[in-house]
Amino acid sequence: MYSERASSLPHVVAWWSVTGPAEREKRILPDGCLDIIWQDGRVFVAGPDTTAQITRPVVGSRLFALRFGAGTGPGVLGLPASELVDRQVPLDALWPAAAVRPLSEAADPLAALIAAARHRWSDPDPVSVALVSAARTGQPISAVAFRCGLSPRQLQRRSNAAYGYGPKVLERIFRMQRAVMLARRGSPFASVSADAGYADQAHLAREVRAMAGVPLGVLIGS
Repeated sequence: MYSERASSLPHVVAWWSVTGPAEREKRILPDGCLDIIWQDGRVFVAGPDTTAQITRPVVGSRLFALRFGAGTGPGVLGLPASELVDRQVPLDALWPAAAVRPLSEAADPLAALIAAARHRWSDPDPVSVALVSAARTGQPISAVAFRCGLSPRQLQRRSNAAYGYGPKVLERIFRMQRAVMLARRGSPFASVSADAGYADQAHLAREVRAMAGVPLGVLIGS
């Protein structure tokens, strides 16, 4: 069972799950976010991914988490996202153990996570918000640099700090997210490739396999 909702913090989604006996292995796709996760009393950070992560369910395991979008996570954690790419790190390696222990022992882990994040909250960089908005909607990333008065190199640095990777990778991730959404709605793959912004269907196939690890047909059927 999996559920999510918008949290009281901007650009942050609260989610939770309980692993049932019938649940199968899951493939978690890159999404340009990082998460702080409470799992059965253990609290850790799942950094931004560049390729799909495979999770193998443990029956009865409980997870409560915050997913930080629009580059909001690094400000809460106190370090750039580039240091967490494709990593899972115990939260007490980043925060004092005395701050993490109450989270581990909380009767309401989700409320405790939100309170801890609010305590350390800083508003996201407007450039980061503009960058993810462009990537989500398929707008040219170069237009963000122009509107914000930044050079490509400056935009690259801001993107690395906020998301863990540069604008082009972020653009690829959200293009794949759009493609998967369209395919799951039943659109033919040829239409998916055009509507999501790929050069052709072969380009779509290469990109999905590179980031998801499996062909699109296998991905949406899993």
